[in-house]
Amino acid sequence: MAQIIAEVSRTFNEFLLLPNRTRTDCSAATVDLRTSLVRHTVGEESAIELRSPFTSAIMQAVSTPDLAIALARNGGLSFLHHNQPVEEQAAAVRRVKNFKAGFVTSDTNVRPDDGLGLLAEVMRRTGHSTAAVTDDGTANGRLLGLVTSRDFHPQRHGLDGPVSGRMTAVSDLALAGPDITLSEANARLWDERLDCLPVLDAEGRLQHLVFRSDYADNKRFPNQLVDAAKRLRVGAGINTHDYRERVPALLEAGADALCFDSSDGYSDWQAQALSWVKKHYPEIPTGGGNVVDGEAFTFLAEAGADFVKVGVGGGSICITRDQKGIGRGQASAVLDVAAARDAFCERTGEYVPICSDGGLVHDYHVALALAMGADFVMMGRYFARFDQAAGAKLPTRDGFVKEYWGEGSNRARNWQRYGQGGQGLVFEEGVDGYVPYAGDLDEGLALTTAKLRTTMVSCGSTTLPEFRSTARMTLVSDQSFQESHANVTLREAPTTAS
Repeated sequence: MAQIIAEVSRTFNEFLLLPNRTRTDCSAATVDLRTSLVRHTVGEESAIELRSPFTSAIMQAVSTPDLAIALARNGGLSFLHHNQPVEEQAAAVRRVKNFKAGFVTSDTNVRPDDGLGLLAEVMRRTGHSTAAVTDDGTANGRLLGLVTSRDFHPQRHGLDGPVSGRMTAVSDLALAGPDITLSEANARLWDERLDCLPVLDAEGRLQHLVFRSDYADNKRFPNQLVDAAKRLRVGAGINTHDYRERVPALLEAGADALCFDSSDGYSDWQAQALSWVKKHYPEIPTGGGNVVDGEAFTFLAEAGADFVKVGVGGGSICITRDQKGIGRGQASAVLDVAAARDAFCERTGEYVPICSDGGLVHDYHVALALAMGADFVMMGRYFARFDQAAGAKLPTRDGFVKEYWGEGSNRARNWQRYGQGGQGLVFEEGVDGYVPYAGDLDEGLALTTAKLRTTMVSCGSTTLPEFRSTARMTLVSDQSFQESHANVTLREAPTTAS
């Protein structure tokens, strides 16, 4: 007969954290959210440390290059989805790696013999007031000069006249070489009273522009997740079908970490694929998953996984449990896998981080997942709400929404992820829908991070390892859960001071 696990399958909604003593040195400002991303020997640092414990889901509707850039600037990491041709995923990785905070690739470019009317139209279209004048009118052509909106006026200067008549020639510009650092470029902007500093290669071709106006913007992101060359980090999802072709292309593009993505990672297929990657490319950190118990974690850890994702059926657009009756409450899954992670660490001296993926409905669920033992979380619905995600922003009677669809839906057509047999989805394991629009990622994640910091302070913790080791939790009854929520008629409009 089937083995029955006596423990009830529990969700995050069934737990509350108990406050611990808050020391005088424990404040939101002193909380350190750094956390290990990949396997490391006990007592040594992880090869990659997240500055903030957030990763975005390996989904078409979520992890775009724009979202990867925004999340890395806030200390987290995106895993670009693999439900696309290899060359397209590699191009997406390159786009993130080529982004340099403060080093702008010019998108307002003209040739010297173009008319001022065309220049005015290009500026109107891009919304930018500085244009690079290059020999071929491209962002990487040989730089001949710069022209700004202050150099001509549509009513004062003939729009048929050439750009060359109003530009500042390259010989009169302050210039920088390709090896200049951002701090050096910013210093020159201020010391030489420049608004813009072009960065050229040895042949005089334009590489980037550095603007004084971007200086404050870079100060906004002190915790950017970058590699040794100060490029933003980015991850990439892979599958167990074409990894032999996909992995080399992603590494050549500059991917910092890989993750096998499967609705059920407890399989020989994933173990074999992990072993292949670790044999041929041992330098690239590679995660596995998804799993819901300690036995499956140990299986993937022994196969070489550098981190393991936890969660089956808990995602807001996932219907695997409805369709197949397979899964586990996310809280129970994280607690079980965390115990196995600690036992594996004790036995081998190797710490393999775990990621809570799914079941995170409210901001406080992030704190619960981390307290229960997760090293970081992965979220889909949460990030799908922001401007940088892939879904279209649509108006409704009650406000704006963003499109959001699961990898197991017919829209995604990611049949390889679910292993149903054949060359397509036999039945859906995900749905296609909408989530409330939440604006820009920077602002939304800042709010969630502020809540996490203050929760940790109430629990007397200033680091995530301390939080995991000292947190206390209690199960809640249905009545206790109801008591947690506001129970008054809420104002529809804010009060005003008299």
